[in-house]
Amino acid sequence: MSDTPVAEMSFEEAMRELEAVVGQLERGDVALDASIKLYERGAELKARCEKKLKEAEEKVAAITLDQNGAPTGTTPVESA
Repeated sequence: MSDTPVAEMSFEEAMRELEAVVGQLERGDVALDASIKLYERGAELKARCEKKLKEAEEKVAAITLDQNGAPTGTTPVESA
């Protein structure tokens, strides 16, 4: 597990760590207390990945197209 706060991770960083957490939990060779901490970290990482994906989807949806279907720019999307 990295020491980087989940809120500061990029999508790729969070996804890599989430995959590592899942791998450790699937092996089942982690003590119960450590498993609980891993599960909690995994839940945070999952939420971070979902948030970053939603932000990306909103950016893609905000792209406007001209008459020929070419992108003309983006419309700013306000963050929640």
